[in-house]
Amino acid sequence: MMKPMCPRLQPFRSAVLCLCVLAGASSAAAQALPPQLPGGQLTLEQVLEIAQARSEAVAIARAGIDRADADRIRARSGLLPTLSLSAGYDRSLASEFEGVFSGSSSTPCAPFTLNPQGSIDARVAEIERAIDCGAVGSSFFGGGSSAGNGTTEGGLGDLPFGRTNTWRATLTFSQNIYSGGRNGAQTAVAAAERTAAGLALRTTTGQLVFDATQAYFDAALSARLVEIAQATLDQADATLRQVQAGFDAGTQPEFEVLRARVNRDNQSPVLIRQRVDRAVALLRLKQLLDLPVTADLEIADALRDETLEPPAPFAQQVAAVESAMKTTDSAAAIAQQLSTPLPRRAAVDSAEADLERARASLRLAEAQKMPSVTVNSSYGRVTYPAGVFWDFSSLRTNWTIGASVQVPILTGGRQRGDELAARADVDESRIRLQQLQEQSGLDTRVAWVELLAARATWEATAGTVEQATRAYQIAEVRYQAGVGTQLELSDARLLLQQAEANRAQAARDVQVARARVALLPELPVSTAVPGGAGARATVERQTPVQPQQTGTGTLQTSGVQGAQTQAGR
Repeated sequence: MMKPMCPRLQPFRSAVLCLCVLAGASSAAAQALPPQLPGGQLTLEQVLEIAQARSEAVAIARAGIDRADADRIRARSGLLPTLSLSAGYDRSLASEFEGVFSGSSSTPCAPFTLNPQGSIDARVAEIERAIDCGAVGSSFFGGGSSAGNGTTEGGLGDLPFGRTNTWRATLTFSQNIYSGGRNGAQTAVAAAERTAAGLALRTTTGQLVFDATQAYFDAALSARLVEIAQATLDQADATLRQVQAGFDAGTQPEFEVLRARVNRDNQSPVLIRQRVDRAVALLRLKQLLDLPVTADLEIADALRDETLEPPAPFAQQVAAVESAMKTTDSAAAIAQQLSTPLPRRAAVDSAEADLERARASLRLAEAQKMPSVTVNSSYGRVTYPAGVFWDFSSLRTNWTIGASVQVPILTGGRQRGDELAARADVDESRIRLQQLQEQSGLDTRVAWVELLAARATWEATAGTVEQATRAYQIAEVRYQAGVGTQLELSDARLLLQQAEANRAQAARDVQVARARVALLPELPVSTAVPGGAGARATVERQTPVQPQQTGTGTLQTSGVQGAQTQAGR
Protein backbone atom coordinates (compact mmCIF):
# COMPACT_ATOMS: atom_id res chain seq x y z
CA MET A 1 0.00 0.00 0.00
CA MET A 2 1.36 3.43 -0.90
CA LYS A 3 2.33 5.77 1.94
CA PRO A 4 0.57 9.16 2.07
CA MET A 5 2.48 12.14 0.77
CA CYS A 6 4.21 14.39 3.28
CA PRO A 7 1.74 17.08 4.45
CA ARG A 8 4.40 19.77 4.19
CA LEU A 9 5.09 19.03 0.52
CA GLN A 10 1.45 18.74 -0.52
CA PRO A 11 0.68 22.49 -0.83
CA PHE A 12 3.92 23.08 -2.75
CA ARG A 13 3.15 20.29 -5.23
CA SER A 14 -0.40 21.59 -5.69
CA ALA A 15 0.86 25.10 -6.39
CA VAL A 16 3.40 23.84 -8.93
CA LEU A 17 0.73 21.73 -10.63
CA CYS A 18 -1.64 24.72 -10.86
CA LEU A 19 1.09 26.91 -12.34
CA CYS A 20 1.90 24.26 -14.95
CA VAL A 21 -1.76 23.93 -15.92
CA LEU A 22 -2.20 27.70 -16.17
CA ALA A 23 0.97 28.06 -18.23
CA GLY A 24 -0.15 25.34 -20.61
CA ALA A 25 -3.60 26.88 -20.95
CA SER A 26 -2.10 30.33 -21.60
CA SER A 27 0.20 28.89 -24.26
CA ALA A 28 -2.66 27.09 -25.98
CA ALA A 29 -4.83 30.21 -25.84
CA ALA A 30 -2.03 32.32 -27.30
CA GLN A 31 -1.69 29.92 -30.20
CA ALA A 32 -5.46 29.95 -30.84
CA LEU A 33 -5.90 33.74 -30.71
CA PRO A 34 -6.66 35.38 -34.08
CA PRO A 35 -4.51 38.30 -35.23
CA GLN A 36 -5.05 41.51 -33.32
CA LEU A 37 -6.59 44.61 -34.87
CA PRO A 38 -3.80 46.84 -36.18
CA GLY A 39 -3.78 50.52 -35.31
CA GLY A 40 -4.55 53.31 -37.73
CA GLN A 41 -6.56 53.04 -40.92
CA LEU A 42 -7.40 49.56 -42.14
CA THR A 43 -6.55 48.58 -45.68
CA LEU A 44 -8.44 45.98 -47.67
CA GLU A 45 -5.61 43.46 -47.29
CA GLN A 46 -5.73 43.78 -43.50
CA VAL A 47 -9.51 43.45 -43.46
CA LEU A 48 -9.41 40.25 -45.52
CA GLU A 49 -6.68 38.75 -43.34
CA ILE A 50 -8.58 39.44 -40.13
CA ALA A 51 -11.89 38.24 -41.59
CA GLN A 52 -10.47 34.88 -42.68
CA ALA A 53 -8.72 34.34 -39.35
CA ARG A 54 -11.78 35.17 -37.25
CA SER A 55 -14.60 33.78 -39.39
CA GLU A 56 -16.89 31.23 -37.73
CA ALA A 57 -18.16 30.09 -41.14
CA VAL A 58 -14.64 29.18 -42.27
CA ALA A 59 -14.03 27.34 -38.99
CA ILE A 60 -17.25 25.36 -39.50
CA ALA A 61 -16.18 24.47 -43.05
CA ARG A 62 -12.81 23.25 -41.76
CA ALA A 63 -14.62 21.11 -39.18
CA GLY A 64 -16.62 19.65 -42.06
CA ILE A 65 -13.34 18.62 -43.73
CA ASP A 66 -12.20 16.91 -40.52
CA ARG A 67 -15.53 15.09 -40.33
CA ALA A 68 -15.22 13.97 -43.95
CA ASP A 69 -11.69 12.70 -43.26
CA ALA A 70 -13.03 10.70 -40.31
CA ASP A 71 -15.77 9.21 -42.49
CA ARG A 72 -13.20 8.23 -45.11
CA ILE A 73 -11.07 6.48 -42.46
CA ARG A 74 -14.13 4.58 -41.20
CA ALA A 75 -15.09 3.54 -44.73
CA ARG A 76 -11.57 2.34 -45.48
CA SER A 77 -11.48 0.29 -42.27
CA GLY A 78 -13.84 -2.26 -43.83
CA LEU A 79 -11.05 -3.35 -46.19
CA LEU A 80 -8.54 -3.98 -43.41
CA PRO A 81 -8.38 -6.79 -40.84
CA THR A 82 -9.46 -6.26 -37.25
CA LEU A 83 -7.60 -7.58 -34.22
CA SER A 84 -8.82 -7.19 -30.65
CA LEU A 85 -7.57 -8.37 -27.28
CA SER A 86 -9.82 -9.00 -24.32
CA ALA A 87 -8.94 -10.11 -20.81
CA GLY A 88 -11.09 -10.74 -17.79
CA TYR A 89 -11.32 -12.19 -14.30
CA ASP A 90 -14.33 -13.99 -12.80
CA ARG A 91 -14.84 -15.05 -9.21
CA SER A 92 -17.62 -17.52 -8.53
CA LEU A 93 -19.58 -16.82 -5.35
CA ALA A 94 -21.95 -19.76 -5.85
CA SER A 95 -22.13 -22.40 -8.57
CA GLU A 96 -24.58 -25.08 -9.66
CA PHE A 97 -21.60 -27.41 -10.13
CA GLU A 98 -20.57 -27.18 -6.49
CA GLY A 99 -20.24 -30.74 -5.00
CA VAL A 100 -20.90 -32.50 -8.31
CA PHE A 101 -17.40 -34.03 -8.38
CA SER A 102 -17.12 -34.75 -4.63
CA GLY A 103 -19.82 -37.42 -4.26
CA SER A 104 -21.21 -37.71 -0.70
CA SER A 105 -20.16 -35.25 1.92
CA SER A 106 -19.21 -38.13 4.34
CA THR A 107 -16.96 -41.16 3.74
CA PRO A 108 -19.19 -44.34 3.71
CA CYS A 109 -16.28 -46.73 4.02
CA ALA A 110 -12.56 -46.93 4.39
CA PRO A 111 -10.46 -45.23 1.75
CA PHE A 112 -9.21 -47.30 -1.13
CA THR A 113 -5.88 -48.92 -0.28
CA LEU A 114 -4.06 -51.10 -2.77
CA ASN A 115 -1.45 -53.58 -1.53
CA PRO A 116 1.05 -54.20 -4.34
CA GLN A 117 2.29 -57.31 -2.53
CA GLY A 118 -1.14 -58.90 -2.27
CA SER A 119 -2.53 -61.49 -4.61
CA ILE A 120 -4.49 -60.63 -7.67
CA ASP A 121 -7.71 -61.77 -6.13
CA ALA A 122 -7.10 -59.59 -3.07
CA ARG A 123 -6.32 -56.54 -5.15
CA VAL A 124 -9.39 -57.05 -7.36
CA ALA A 125 -11.54 -57.46 -4.32
CA GLU A 126 -10.20 -54.20 -2.84
CA ILE A 127 -10.99 -52.35 -6.05
CA GLU A 128 -14.51 -53.74 -6.17
CA ARG A 129 -15.04 -52.81 -2.54
CA ALA A 130 -13.86 -49.25 -3.03
CA ILE A 131 -16.05 -48.81 -6.08
CA ASP A 132 -19.10 -50.26 -4.41
CA CYS A 133 -18.85 -48.04 -1.36
CA GLY A 134 -17.89 -44.90 -3.26
CA ALA A 135 -14.33 -44.58 -2.05
CA VAL A 136 -13.14 -44.18 -5.64
CA GLY A 137 -14.74 -43.35 -8.98
CA SER A 138 -17.57 -41.30 -7.52
CA SER A 139 -16.77 -38.35 -9.81
CA PHE A 140 -19.31 -37.69 -12.48
CA PHE A 141 -16.51 -37.77 -15.08
CA GLY A 142 -14.54 -40.58 -13.52
CA GLY A 143 -12.13 -38.38 -11.53
CA GLY A 144 -11.36 -37.95 -7.90
CA SER A 145 -13.28 -36.33 -5.16
CA SER A 146 -13.41 -32.77 -4.01
CA ALA A 147 -10.50 -31.43 -2.06
CA GLY A 148 -12.79 -29.18 -0.13
CA ASN A 149 -11.12 -25.89 -1.23
CA GLY A 150 -12.80 -25.27 -4.51
CA THR A 151 -10.57 -27.66 -6.47
CA THR A 152 -10.90 -31.30 -7.41
CA GLU A 153 -8.49 -34.14 -7.28
CA GLY A 154 -7.67 -36.99 -9.55
CA GLY A 155 -7.14 -34.96 -12.81
CA LEU A 156 -10.33 -32.85 -12.61
CA GLY A 157 -8.64 -29.75 -11.26
CA ASP A 158 -8.48 -28.09 -14.70
CA LEU A 159 -12.18 -28.43 -15.56
CA PRO A 160 -14.09 -25.09 -15.69
CA PHE A 161 -17.14 -26.33 -13.81
CA GLY A 162 -17.65 -24.59 -10.51
CA ARG A 163 -14.24 -22.98 -10.37
CA THR A 164 -13.85 -20.21 -7.82
CA ASN A 165 -11.30 -18.10 -9.78
CA THR A 166 -11.14 -17.86 -13.58
CA TRP A 167 -8.73 -15.80 -15.69
CA ARG A 168 -9.21 -15.50 -19.47
CA ALA A 169 -7.27 -13.71 -22.24
CA THR A 170 -8.57 -13.87 -25.81
CA LEU A 171 -7.14 -12.53 -29.09
CA THR A 172 -9.77 -12.20 -31.86
CA PHE A 173 -8.99 -11.73 -35.57
CA SER A 174 -11.44 -10.98 -38.39
CA GLN A 175 -10.96 -10.26 -42.07
CA ASN A 176 -13.60 -9.44 -44.66
CA ILE A 177 -12.89 -11.56 -47.74
CA TYR A 178 -15.80 -10.62 -49.98
CA SER A 179 -18.39 -7.90 -49.41
CA GLY A 180 -20.19 -7.82 -52.75
CA GLY A 181 -18.90 -4.31 -53.44
CA ARG A 182 -20.05 -2.74 -50.15
CA ASN A 183 -16.62 -1.67 -48.97
CA GLY A 184 -15.63 -0.16 -52.31
CA ALA A 185 -18.89 1.76 -52.55
CA GLN A 186 -18.55 3.08 -49.00
CA THR A 187 -15.02 4.24 -49.77
CA ALA A 188 -16.24 6.02 -52.92
CA VAL A 189 -19.04 7.73 -50.98
CA ALA A 190 -16.57 8.93 -48.34
CA ALA A 191 -14.14 10.18 -51.01
CA ALA A 192 -16.90 12.16 -52.75
CA GLU A 193 -17.99 13.68 -49.45
CA ARG A 194 -14.37 14.66 -48.71
CA THR A 195 -14.13 16.37 -52.09
CA ALA A 196 -17.39 18.20 -51.46
CA ALA A 197 -16.16 19.33 -48.03
CA GLY A 198 -12.99 20.78 -49.55
CA LEU A 199 -15.01 22.62 -52.18
CA ALA A 200 -17.37 23.89 -49.47
CA LEU A 201 -14.38 25.40 -47.69
CA ARG A 202 -13.31 27.12 -50.91
CA THR A 203 -16.81 28.46 -51.49
CA THR A 204 -17.20 29.62 -47.90
CA THR A 205 -13.83 31.39 -47.96
CA GLY A 206 -14.59 33.02 -51.31
CA GLN A 207 -17.98 34.24 -50.14
CA LEU A 208 -16.43 35.59 -46.94
CA VAL A 209 -13.74 37.47 -48.89
CA PHE A 210 -16.35 38.95 -51.22
CA ASP A 211 -18.65 39.94 -48.34
CA ALA A 212 -15.75 41.54 -46.47
CA THR A 213 -14.65 43.40 -49.62
CA GLN A 214 -18.16 44.65 -50.25
CA ALA A 215 -18.55 45.72 -46.61
CA TYR A 216 -15.18 47.48 -46.77
CA PHE A 217 -16.10 49.54 -49.82
CA ASP A 218 -19.60 50.17 -48.44
CA ALA A 219 -17.97 51.64 -45.33
CA ALA A 220 -15.62 53.70 -47.50
CA LEU A 221 -18.57 54.91 -49.59
CA SER A 222 -20.63 55.82 -46.52
CA ALA A 223 -17.70 57.79 -45.11
CA ARG A 224 -17.33 59.63 -48.42
CA LEU A 225 -21.06 60.41 -48.53
CA VAL A 226 -20.85 61.84 -45.02
CA GLU A 227 -18.04 64.15 -46.18
CA ILE A 228 -20.11 65.26 -49.19
CA ALA A 229 -23.21 65.89 -47.08
CA GLN A 230 -21.16 67.79 -44.50
CA ALA A 231 -19.56 69.94 -47.22
CA THR A 232 -22.96 70.67 -48.73
CA LEU A 233 -24.33 71.63 -45.32
CA ASP A 234 -21.36 73.94 -44.77
CA GLN A 235 -21.97 75.57 -48.15
CA ALA A 236 -25.66 76.05 -47.36
CA ASP A 237 -24.77 77.47 -43.95
CA ALA A 238 -22.28 79.89 -45.53
CA THR A 239 -24.97 81.06 -47.95
CA LEU A 240 -27.37 81.57 -45.05
CA ARG A 241 -24.84 83.67 -43.17
CA GLN A 242 -24.21 85.78 -46.27
CA VAL A 243 -27.94 86.35 -46.88
CA GLN A 244 -28.49 87.07 -43.19
CA ALA A 245 -25.76 89.69 -43.31
CA GLY A 246 -27.41 91.24 -46.37
CA PHE A 247 -30.76 91.25 -44.62
CA ASP A 248 -29.25 92.91 -41.56
CA ALA A 249 -27.69 95.50 -43.86
CA GLY A 250 -31.02 96.05 -45.61
CA THR A 251 -29.86 94.78 -49.02
CA GLN A 252 -31.66 91.39 -48.91
CA PRO A 253 -35.37 90.76 -48.38
CA GLU A 254 -36.69 88.45 -45.69
CA PHE A 255 -37.83 85.99 -48.38
CA GLU A 256 -34.19 85.30 -49.35
CA VAL A 257 -33.30 84.66 -45.70
CA LEU A 258 -36.16 82.19 -45.33
CA ARG A 259 -35.19 80.41 -48.54
CA ALA A 260 -31.55 80.11 -47.44
CA ARG A 261 -32.56 78.84 -43.99
CA VAL A 262 -34.89 76.23 -45.50
CA ASN A 263 -32.12 75.07 -47.84
CA ARG A 264 -29.72 74.75 -44.91
CA ASP A 265 -32.24 72.95 -42.69
CA ASN A 266 -33.20 70.53 -45.47
CA GLN A 267 -29.57 69.43 -45.70
CA SER A 268 -29.36 68.49 -42.00
CA PRO A 269 -31.53 65.31 -42.32
CA VAL A 270 -29.37 64.21 -45.25
CA LEU A 271 -26.25 64.46 -43.12
CA ILE A 272 -27.94 62.58 -40.26
CA ARG A 273 -29.02 59.79 -42.61
CA GLN A 274 -25.55 59.47 -44.10
CA ARG A 275 -24.05 59.26 -40.61
CA VAL A 276 -26.50 56.50 -39.70
CA ASP A 277 -25.66 54.66 -42.92
CA ARG A 278 -21.97 54.94 -42.07
CA ALA A 279 -22.59 53.51 -38.59
CA VAL A 280 -24.57 50.62 -40.07
CA ALA A 281 -21.84 49.91 -42.64
CA LEU A 282 -19.19 49.87 -39.92
CA LEU A 283 -21.34 47.55 -37.80
CA ARG A 284 -21.63 45.18 -40.74
CA LEU A 285 -17.87 45.24 -41.24
CA LYS A 286 -17.25 44.67 -37.52
CA GLN A 287 -19.59 41.69 -37.61
CA LEU A 288 -17.63 40.14 -40.47
CA LEU A 289 -14.36 40.79 -38.64
CA ASP A 290 -15.78 39.38 -35.37
CA LEU A 291 -15.05 42.62 -33.54
CA PRO A 292 -17.04 44.17 -30.69
CA VAL A 293 -19.45 46.92 -31.66
CA THR A 294 -17.45 49.37 -29.53
CA ALA A 295 -14.23 48.77 -31.47
CA ASP A 296 -12.69 51.88 -33.02
CA LEU A 297 -12.63 51.08 -36.73
CA GLU A 298 -11.26 53.46 -39.34
CA ILE A 299 -11.28 52.69 -43.05
CA ALA A 300 -8.71 54.02 -45.47
CA ASP A 301 -10.20 56.20 -48.20
CA ALA A 302 -10.09 54.01 -51.30
CA LEU A 303 -12.53 55.88 -53.57
CA ARG A 304 -10.76 59.20 -54.25
CA ASP A 305 -8.10 57.71 -56.52
CA GLU A 306 -8.64 59.06 -60.02
CA THR A 307 -6.85 56.11 -61.62
CA LEU A 308 -8.88 53.61 -59.53
CA GLU A 309 -6.46 50.71 -59.77
CA PRO A 310 -7.83 47.24 -58.95
CA PRO A 311 -7.52 46.20 -55.29
CA ALA A 312 -4.19 44.50 -54.67
CA PRO A 313 -5.68 41.13 -53.60
CA PHE A 314 -7.57 40.85 -56.90
CA ALA A 315 -5.33 42.71 -59.35
CA GLN A 316 -3.84 39.62 -60.96
CA GLN A 317 -7.13 37.75 -61.35
CA VAL A 318 -9.05 40.69 -62.81
CA ALA A 319 -6.32 41.85 -65.17
CA ALA A 320 -7.12 39.28 -67.84
CA VAL A 321 -10.80 40.22 -67.85
CA GLU A 322 -10.24 43.96 -67.90
CA SER A 323 -7.73 43.69 -70.74
CA ALA A 324 -10.64 42.82 -73.03
CA MET A 325 -12.42 46.05 -72.06
CA LYS A 326 -9.84 48.41 -73.58
CA THR A 327 -12.06 49.39 -76.44
CA THR A 328 -14.31 52.36 -76.97
CA ASP A 329 -17.04 50.24 -78.51
CA SER A 330 -19.10 48.78 -75.67
CA ALA A 331 -20.94 46.40 -78.02
CA ALA A 332 -17.64 44.97 -79.24
CA ALA A 333 -16.41 44.64 -75.65
CA ILE A 334 -19.56 42.77 -74.66
CA ALA A 335 -19.29 40.45 -77.67
CA GLN A 336 -15.66 39.74 -76.81
CA GLN A 337 -16.60 38.98 -73.20
CA LEU A 338 -19.30 36.55 -74.29
CA SER A 339 -16.82 34.60 -76.38
CA THR A 340 -14.22 34.34 -73.60
CA PRO A 341 -13.79 30.84 -72.11
CA LEU A 342 -15.57 30.44 -68.81
CA PRO A 343 -13.58 29.78 -65.62
CA ARG A 344 -14.05 26.64 -63.60
CA ARG A 345 -16.50 27.19 -60.73
CA ALA A 346 -16.19 25.47 -57.36
CA ALA A 347 -19.97 25.24 -57.16
CA VAL A 348 -20.05 23.16 -60.35
CA ASP A 349 -17.26 20.93 -59.03
CA SER A 350 -19.28 20.46 -55.85
CA ALA A 351 -22.31 19.41 -57.89
CA GLU A 352 -20.15 16.90 -59.75
CA ALA A 353 -18.90 15.52 -56.44
CA ASP A 354 -22.49 15.20 -55.27
CA LEU A 355 -23.34 13.27 -58.43
CA GLU A 356 -20.41 10.94 -57.82
CA ARG A 357 -21.57 10.44 -54.23
CA ALA A 358 -25.07 9.57 -55.46
CA ARG A 359 -23.68 7.03 -57.92
CA ALA A 360 -21.54 5.46 -55.20
CA SER A 361 -24.59 5.33 -52.92
CA LEU A 362 -26.47 3.50 -55.69
CA ARG A 363 -23.65 0.95 -55.95
CA LEU A 364 -23.77 0.54 -52.19
CA ALA A 365 -27.53 -0.07 -52.29
CA GLU A 366 -27.14 -2.65 -55.05
CA ALA A 367 -24.34 -4.38 -53.13
CA GLN A 368 -26.63 -5.03 -50.16
CA LYS A 369 -28.19 -8.01 -51.99
CA MET A 370 -24.81 -9.68 -52.51
CA PRO A 371 -23.37 -12.25 -50.05
CA SER A 372 -20.51 -11.45 -47.73
CA VAL A 373 -17.71 -13.76 -46.60
CA THR A 374 -15.68 -13.23 -43.44
CA VAL A 375 -12.80 -15.20 -41.97
CA ASN A 376 -12.33 -15.10 -38.21
CA SER A 377 -10.07 -16.68 -35.65
CA SER A 378 -9.96 -16.66 -31.86
CA TYR A 379 -6.99 -17.55 -29.66
CA GLY A 380 -7.42 -17.66 -25.89
CA ARG A 381 -5.55 -18.66 -22.75
CA VAL A 382 -7.41 -19.60 -19.57
CA THR A 383 -6.43 -20.66 -16.08
CA TYR A 384 -8.30 -21.58 -12.86
CA PRO A 385 -5.97 -20.74 -10.00
CA ALA A 386 -6.71 -21.74 -6.43
CA GLY A 387 -5.99 -18.16 -5.38
CA VAL A 388 -6.95 -14.82 -6.87
CA PHE A 389 -3.82 -14.19 -8.95
CA TRP A 390 -2.93 -15.58 -12.38
CA ASP A 391 -1.42 -19.06 -12.38
CA PHE A 392 1.00 -19.48 -15.28
CA SER A 393 1.64 -23.12 -14.46
CA SER A 394 -1.88 -24.28 -15.41
CA LEU A 395 -2.64 -22.33 -18.60
CA ARG A 396 -5.05 -23.91 -21.07
CA THR A 397 -5.40 -22.90 -24.74
CA ASN A 398 -8.52 -22.34 -26.87
CA TRP A 399 -7.84 -21.67 -30.58
CA THR A 400 -10.47 -21.63 -33.30
CA ILE A 401 -10.58 -20.52 -36.92
CA GLY A 402 -13.59 -20.36 -39.16
CA ALA A 403 -15.48 -18.58 -41.91
CA SER A 404 -18.97 -17.17 -42.10
CA VAL A 405 -21.15 -16.45 -45.12
CA GLN A 406 -24.12 -14.12 -44.93
CA VAL A 407 -26.65 -14.09 -47.77
CA PRO A 408 -29.75 -11.85 -47.72
CA ILE A 409 -32.72 -13.85 -48.93
CA LEU A 410 -35.83 -11.88 -48.02
CA THR A 411 -35.81 -8.23 -46.93
CA GLY A 412 -39.51 -7.44 -47.19
CA GLY A 413 -38.97 -4.92 -50.01
CA ARG A 414 -36.40 -2.81 -48.15
CA GLN A 415 -33.68 -3.63 -50.68
CA ARG A 416 -35.86 -2.63 -53.60
CA GLY A 417 -36.86 0.61 -51.89
CA ASP A 418 -33.23 1.52 -51.16
CA GLU A 419 -32.30 1.01 -54.81
CA LEU A 420 -35.22 3.12 -56.08
CA ALA A 421 -34.32 5.94 -53.69
CA ALA A 422 -30.66 5.79 -54.72
CA ARG A 423 -31.56 5.91 -58.43
CA ALA A 424 -33.80 8.90 -57.84
CA ASP A 425 -30.94 10.61 -56.01
CA VAL A 426 -28.65 10.00 -59.01
CA ASP A 427 -31.21 11.45 -61.44
CA GLU A 428 -31.77 14.48 -59.24
CA SER A 429 -28.03 15.12 -58.83
CA ARG A 430 -27.46 14.84 -62.60
CA ILE A 431 -30.25 17.31 -63.37
CA ARG A 432 -29.00 19.71 -60.68
CA LEU A 433 -25.52 19.56 -62.17
CA GLN A 434 -26.85 20.39 -65.62
CA GLN A 435 -28.92 23.24 -64.22
CA LEU A 436 -25.99 24.60 -62.24
CA GLN A 437 -23.70 24.49 -65.28
CA GLU A 438 -26.17 26.62 -67.23
CA GLN A 439 -26.61 29.06 -64.34
CA SER A 440 -22.86 29.22 -63.84
CA GLY A 441 -22.29 30.32 -67.44
CA LEU A 442 -24.97 32.99 -67.16
CA ASP A 443 -23.71 34.20 -63.76
CA THR A 444 -20.13 34.46 -65.01
CA ARG A 445 -21.03 36.43 -68.13
CA VAL A 446 -23.35 38.71 -66.14
CA ALA A 447 -20.51 39.47 -63.73
CA TRP A 448 -18.22 40.37 -66.64
CA VAL A 449 -20.84 42.61 -68.25
CA GLU A 450 -21.60 44.30 -64.92
CA LEU A 451 -17.90 45.08 -64.50
CA LEU A 452 -17.91 46.56 -67.99
CA ALA A 453 -20.96 48.68 -67.13
CA ALA A 454 -19.48 49.79 -63.81
CA ARG A 455 -16.25 50.89 -65.48
CA ALA A 456 -18.18 52.75 -68.19
CA THR A 457 -20.29 54.50 -65.54
CA TRP A 458 -17.25 55.52 -63.54
CA GLU A 459 -15.43 56.79 -66.62
CA ALA A 460 -18.51 58.76 -67.60
CA THR A 461 -18.44 60.59 -64.27
CA ALA A 462 -14.78 61.56 -64.71
CA GLY A 463 -15.44 65.15 -65.76
CA THR A 464 -18.81 65.60 -64.07
CA VAL A 465 -17.45 66.54 -60.64
CA GLU A 466 -15.01 69.04 -62.12
CA GLN A 467 -17.72 70.64 -64.24
CA ALA A 468 -20.20 70.71 -61.33
CA THR A 469 -17.56 72.32 -59.10
CA ARG A 470 -16.87 74.97 -61.73
CA ALA A 471 -20.61 75.58 -62.19
CA TYR A 472 -21.09 76.07 -58.45
CA GLN A 473 -18.19 78.52 -58.29
CA ILE A 474 -19.67 80.54 -61.14
CA ALA A 475 -23.14 80.45 -59.54
CA GLU A 476 -21.66 81.64 -56.23
CA VAL A 477 -19.83 84.52 -57.93
CA ARG A 478 -22.96 85.48 -59.85
CA TYR A 479 -25.02 85.43 -56.65
CA GLN A 480 -22.50 87.55 -54.77
CA ALA A 481 -22.44 90.01 -57.67
CA GLY A 482 -26.23 90.22 -57.60
CA VAL A 483 -26.60 88.75 -61.08
CA GLY A 484 -27.66 85.23 -60.09
CA THR A 485 -30.49 84.10 -57.87
CA GLN A 486 -30.39 81.95 -54.75
CA LEU A 487 -32.37 79.24 -56.58
CA GLU A 488 -29.61 79.12 -59.19
CA LEU A 489 -27.02 78.76 -56.43
CA SER A 490 -29.02 76.02 -54.69
CA ASP A 491 -29.39 74.06 -57.91
CA ALA A 492 -25.66 74.30 -58.59
CA ARG A 493 -24.93 73.13 -55.06
CA LEU A 494 -27.26 70.12 -55.42
CA LEU A 495 -25.76 69.19 -58.79
CA LEU A 496 -22.28 69.30 -57.27
CA GLN A 497 -23.42 67.17 -54.34
CA GLN A 498 -25.07 64.66 -56.65
CA ALA A 499 -22.07 64.51 -58.99
CA GLU A 500 -19.68 63.80 -56.12
CA ALA A 501 -22.02 61.14 -54.70
CA ASN A 502 -22.41 59.48 -58.09
CA ARG A 503 -18.64 59.51 -58.57
CA ALA A 504 -18.07 57.82 -55.21
CA GLN A 505 -20.86 55.31 -55.86
CA ALA A 506 -19.44 54.45 -59.28
CA ALA A 507 -15.97 53.93 -57.83
CA ARG A 508 -17.40 51.61 -55.17
CA ASP A 509 -19.35 49.64 -57.80
CA VAL A 510 -16.23 49.18 -59.93
CA GLN A 511 -14.15 47.84 -57.05
CA VAL A 512 -16.88 45.48 -55.86
CA ALA A 513 -17.46 44.25 -59.43
CA ARG A 514 -13.72 43.62 -59.76
CA ALA A 515 -13.72 41.61 -56.54
CA ARG A 516 -16.65 39.54 -57.75
CA VAL A 517 -15.03 38.79 -61.11
CA ALA A 518 -11.76 37.83 -59.41
CA LEU A 519 -13.54 35.55 -56.93
CA LEU A 520 -15.94 33.96 -59.42
CA PRO A 521 -14.25 30.50 -59.31
CA GLU A 522 -14.85 30.30 -55.54
CA LEU A 523 -18.19 32.10 -55.24
CA PRO A 524 -21.55 30.30 -55.19
CA VAL A 525 -23.58 30.56 -58.38
CA SER A 526 -26.10 33.37 -58.17
CA THR A 527 -29.62 32.68 -59.36
CA ALA A 528 -30.84 36.29 -59.08
CA VAL A 529 -32.10 37.97 -62.22
CA PRO A 530 -29.69 40.79 -63.18
CA GLY A 531 -30.70 44.30 -64.16
CA GLY A 532 -34.03 45.75 -63.06
CA ALA A 533 -33.57 47.46 -59.71
CA GLY A 534 -29.91 48.22 -60.25
CA ALA A 535 -30.55 49.91 -63.60
CA ARG A 536 -33.46 51.94 -62.19
CA ALA A 537 -31.37 53.08 -59.23
CA THR A 538 -28.59 54.25 -61.55
CA VAL A 539 -31.00 56.19 -63.76
CA GLU A 540 -32.62 57.78 -60.71
CA ARG A 541 -29.29 58.95 -59.34
CA GLN A 542 -28.24 60.52 -62.63
CA THR A 543 -31.50 62.32 -63.36
CA PRO A 544 -31.04 66.09 -62.86
CA VAL A 545 -33.41 67.33 -60.17
CA GLN A 546 -34.27 70.98 -59.66
CA PRO A 547 -36.34 71.18 -56.43
CA GLN A 548 -34.39 71.16 -53.17
CA GLN A 549 -36.32 68.41 -51.37
CA THR A 550 -36.38 65.96 -54.27
CA GLY A 551 -32.66 66.43 -54.90
CA THR A 552 -31.74 65.80 -51.28
CA GLY A 553 -33.98 62.74 -51.20
CA THR A 554 -32.18 61.32 -54.21
CA LEU A 555 -28.78 61.88 -52.64
CA GLN A 556 -29.91 60.56 -49.30
CA THR A 557 -30.86 57.18 -50.72
CA SER A 558 -28.09 56.87 -53.28
CA GLY A 559 -25.73 55.01 -50.98
CA VAL A 560 -28.47 52.65 -49.79
CA GLN A 561 -29.67 52.00 -53.32
CA GLY A 562 -26.15 51.21 -54.46
CA ALA A 563 -25.64 48.77 -51.60
CA GLN A 564 -28.94 47.05 -52.35
CA THR A 565 -28.11 46.90 -56.04
CA GLN A 566 -24.75 45.27 -55.44
CA ALA A 567 -26.12 42.94 -52.78
CA GLY A 568 -28.59 41.60 -55.29
CA ARG A 569 -25.86 40.84 -57.81
